[in-house]
Amino acid sequence: MLDVSVSGLGKAGLPLAAVIAESGLKVVGIDVSQPTVDGVNAGKCHLQGEPGLPALVAKHAGKNLVATVDGVAAVKESKAHLIIVPLLIDDDKKPDFSILEAAFSTVGKGLKKGDLVVLETTVPVGSTRRLSEILKKESGLRQDEFHLAHSPERLMTGFSVSRFKEFAKIVGGADEASTKAAKGLYEKFCAKVVAVRDCETAEFVKIAEGVYRDVNIALANELFLAAQRLGIDFWEARAAANNQVTNILEAGNGVGGHCIPVYPWFLINEMPMPLAKTAREVNDGMAGYFAGEVRRKTAPGGKVVVAGLTYREGVDETAYTRAKPLVDLLKKSFDVRGADRLLSKEEIEREFGVPAVEGNDFSQFDCAVLLQKDAAFAALLRKAKSFVDARNSPGALQ
Repeated sequence: MLDVSVSGLGKAGLPLAAVIAESGLKVVGIDVSQPTVDGVNAGKCHLQGEPGLPALVAKHAGKNLVATVDGVAAVKESKAHLIIVPLLIDDDKKPDFSILEAAFSTVGKGLKKGDLVVLETTVPVGSTRRLSEILKKESGLRQDEFHLAHSPERLMTGFSVSRFKEFAKIVGGADEASTKAAKGLYEKFCAKVVAVRDCETAEFVKIAEGVYRDVNIALANELFLAAQRLGIDFWEARAAANNQVTNILEAGNGVGGHCIPVYPWFLINEMPMPLAKTAREVNDGMAGYFAGEVRRKTAPGGKVVVAGLTYREGVDETAYTRAKPLVDLLKKSFDVRGADRLLSKEEIEREFGVPAVEGNDFSQFDCAVLLQKDAAFAALLRKAKSFVDARNSPGALQ
């Protein structure tokens, strides 16, 4: 009998499974991708840029960690089931639950009396309890015959393994017994576990974190825009203003990634949230500001390169990257190219719809736009006739 099943072996699921395996528990990872499953079983980590993760996968593959595409069988052989598959939003900012519903259906078909089910995917408040109806329908069990909880993942790309030691794990159950069962499980592989009142509170905690970050970044962006209008160096003023009670964050080209651009909508869609909604508008609007800076420096039809296309420096992902709307705006007036150290030529052309710059000759461009902090890249980009720096990259000042 296995201890834990983890549904989803992606950016958050594989680190979770590996950390559980390291604790001594036997875990089976469930994924719809056969190549992903085969790789994990062979001890290969398909995620890049996660320190410590490849070693854990290699160490525990075939022992404490196995993977399968047969989710129902895996659930039948396990006692606790952690679900961590994507919840995406559509063009209208509405969540698409289809992947989550499929995962709950699979778990439900193998669910047994006394099992624990924990949802780790960040979801709108009330979703864990609503999705549990699928578990009851598929298993024929009543709610009091299995444990149900929510424990939002709190990972950050590039720090997924270390976060289990550095951040408290939040757990909230459908009832007191479920909270106790979830807390007992997570205490076996997390440095600190904090139990909250119920599933809904646990769901709200993660959304609140995302809104907090989004609003504070929007404040920095508004101050940046104000400083530009007043002829003030925002970065110098920020450094002088920050102290024990003031922490103005860094401004830049909006907010990207899997989390912050998505989670505020779980509240905005349901109730008046004027501050959160304005923050989304401010952060998304930064692409328009930097497009205007390019237009101010470059004649229509000029050659422009946008560099640093992933959503954050050092991360080879493009989820909700603000480089995409900036490129789309610039394409209306300029001959645009893309450049990024972490993306292949094919990825740039597929994701952004512009040719990739080959080599390091940026002198051919009328304007270069740098969206990430990268001193070495900045030195190369400065060879263009003009330069727009969205992140105050070291060495980027002309």
